[in-house]
Amino acid sequence: MSNPAMGMLMLILFLFVILLGFPITFSLVAMGVFFGYYAMGDRIFDLLVQNTYDVMADDTLVAVPLFLFMGYMVERAGIIDRLFHSIQIAARRVPGALAVAALLTCAMFATATGIVGAVVTLMGLLALPAMLKAGYDIRLSTGVICAGGTLGIMIPPSVLLIVYAATAGVSAVKLYAAALLPGFLLAGLYMLYVVGRVLVNPKLAPQLPPDPEATFGRTVKELATSFFPLAVLITCVLGAILFGLATPSEAAAVGALGAMVLAAAYRALSWERLQESVYLTVRTSAMVCYLFIGSTTFSSVFSYLGGHTIVEQWVTALDLSPTMFLILAQIIIFILGWPLEWTEIIIIFVPIFLPLLPLFDVDPIIFGILVALNLQTSFLTPPVAMSAFYLKGVSPPQVTLTHIFQGITPFNLMVVLSMVIVYLFPGIAMWLPSVLYP
Repeated sequence: MSNPAMGMLMLILFLFVILLGFPITFSLVAMGVFFGYYAMGDRIFDLLVQNTYDVMADDTLVAVPLFLFMGYMVERAGIIDRLFHSIQIAARRVPGALAVAALLTCAMFATATGIVGAVVTLMGLLALPAMLKAGYDIRLSTGVICAGGTLGIMIPPSVLLIVYAATAGVSAVKLYAAALLPGFLLAGLYMLYVVGRVLVNPKLAPQLPPDPEATFGRTVKELATSFFPLAVLITCVLGAILFGLATPSEAAAVGALGAMVLAAAYRALSWERLQESVYLTVRTSAMVCYLFIGSTTFSSVFSYLGGHTIVEQWVTALDLSPTMFLILAQIIIFILGWPLEWTEIIIIFVPIFLPLLPLFDVDPIIFGILVALNLQTSFLTPPVAMSAFYLKGVSPPQVTLTHIFQGITPFNLMVVLSMVIVYLFPGIAMWLPSVLYP
């Protein structure tokens, strides 16, 4: 069997073993070492050690545990509970007020953590009972929480964008700037959809009764004590990155410290919460680092065997236009999103497409933004919609998976619409980087 054929066999076997349920990280390392030993002999062990060192020495990845700690600390301190309550009061007169408040809270929480499971689970415990108690439609309520919970992998400071930047070799700062407007565009489309549906059918989200205690002064006080402190922290962290005042790692360190200060200010900083945040941060960071080591080894052996050459020749033989190439790539990533998490897709499969981008004159930053938008659907598309399962795990008995699947379908259409808009008007993504980094 030729080396390129061995490379494709390696890829097929990897997909087969992960579908059987084997741990992805160890499968990557095992496949890389086994096929690497066939192709390179003992040198594969030198490559594995070198890849491990390179991952540990990558300055970009230092931001990952710091941003994760910031998010876990905010979550454990109960700041999001206060945030949802204050936004709910401020948006009381907006059609579908609770749903809009849930989306705004998800967007804020998403910028602080970027961990989909954490956002969906917490908002499922916090916002879903409030919406159901107010008489909101089950499908609309569950769809809002699932869709809002995925915004964290798109809106900076997103861990996904840092991982993509390290994988694609592009500037994380420019990628953050490029993702900012598309991220808020998607959040805005979600809110427009909710408000529009409620205006057409008010029974989906009954108007909240007047609150006799809801005064202007109370609203300002609520916002000042819950919304603005977290907003200021996120703005400072993101602004420092975008305006070149700090690297992503330095800004993430400030964000982690700021989260601890906020927790202390709310009298929610305890040794137990700190331990939980550190443990969760270490566990998630270790998973990302081991994925990088395994995927780098796997990709190196795959390229050495000539697997990338077969993929490139196949795509070239299709004689695709740049538009059709992007559509094909996004369809493949969409399908991969069913059995795989975004980390595996970004670290393992996106590198297969990266060498093809120059052939079709596709900017890797635009490609990364489209991938980040696309990966929203991996959490929202049945039968393996992880957001739905996260939410179902904390939902009341009357909420079924059928309700949740029906509720998230329209939001998937909003994701596709946002991808089309960004593709047709790439300036939405590229304008801010061009202004900040001419």
